[in-house]
Amino acid sequence: MIVGVPKETKENEYRVGLVPVGAELLRQAGHTVLVEADAGWGTSIADDEYRAAGAEIVNDHAALFERAEMLVKVKEPLPEEYGLLRRGQVVFTYFHLAASEMLTRAMIKSGIVAIAYETIQTASGTLPCLVPMSEVAGRMAIQEGAKCLERPQQGRGILLGGVPGVSPANVLILGAGVVGSNAAKVAAGFGARVTVLDIDLAKLRYLDDVMPANVTTLFSNPHNIRQALRDADLLIGAVLIRGARAPVLVTREMLRLMKPGAAVVDVAVDQGGCIETIRPTTHRNPTYIEEGVVHYAVANIPGAVAGTSTYALTNVTLPYVLRLASQGYRRASLESAEIASGLNLIEGHVVFEDVARQFGVPYVPPERVLGTVEESGPRSPGKAEPARR
Repeated sequence: MIVGVPKETKENEYRVGLVPVGAELLRQAGHTVLVEADAGWGTSIADDEYRAAGAEIVNDHAALFERAEMLVKVKEPLPEEYGLLRRGQVVFTYFHLAASEMLTRAMIKSGIVAIAYETIQTASGTLPCLVPMSEVAGRMAIQEGAKCLERPQQGRGILLGGVPGVSPANVLILGAGVVGSNAAKVAAGFGARVTVLDIDLAKLRYLDDVMPANVTTLFSNPHNIRQALRDADLLIGAVLIRGARAPVLVTREMLRLMKPGAAVVDVAVDQGGCIETIRPTTHRNPTYIEEGVVHYAVANIPGAVAGTSTYALTNVTLPYVLRLASQGYRRASLESAEIASGLNLIEGHVVFEDVARQFGVPYVPPERVLGTVEESGPRSPGKAEPARR
């Protein structure tokens, strides 16, 4: 298979979809690897490192899209890339389709096979391609939130951990999953008073066992959220529903309960956000003020620490890339429930039910499109269909 690794075009996105060892292993398995020039610069990976691993460096973005049978990316295709995609082309990346109707309809029209990192699920229920970026985002949420509380950022002008004789800040975290638990760990380390809310009592019991005494757990409901917001200096949104839009847990009216100059970091913004007043921002202009509260809403938080994030991500995605390249998406999906769980779109069909429900489009069970193992047997890669302009 011809595997293409384009340079990310999302603003301030410094990660790359494949590291040189991935190119080396794909080449050893007999595949062709195309890497766009400077694709790895944000992660401090030079083109020569990819060349040494056996990859071909392609200077033109559109040419790489045209030649590649499978694209391995980090973020969703942007509008200027929609016309470069073609029917049957496999795109393996973070899509977060339920958060964008425009993206979803464009991907349906393109006819690609959309395999989303964020919906790949193991038999135990974990989301392996989401976990490492959630770990990064959870830890960074506190780092960025602490900055937002500084007075030059129009925050309350307080230090998370306080100092002797001065109380620490109150940090409220909605969600006790990977993002929430990592945020709680870092906030507690700063010395803040931390409250974590969730509807999963098992998660709350676990955090109660492993977290230090300055972390309190609380069952999540509208009453408890409203009460906690009154004291919160920093609110972290850490809610996730696999493949679906994040539920809104904090309304505009509830946000008004927060102190002037308090801060919000909504890590769920790439899935639509769990705070009503949230809208996506960028690393270049990360914050805005709404209802007197500083909002940090960068949709690709881990992109700022690409040196850590790229390697953490590719540690988990590379085995799937190798299998998809060697077997093709049909056979790989039929033989691997994990890969099948990542399927969101197949050549114009929406095969992920929550995405179909979100936008009122027909849902088609993936097994109806995939066929059987025998039907998905070895195929000659052939010549790539010309990309539509």
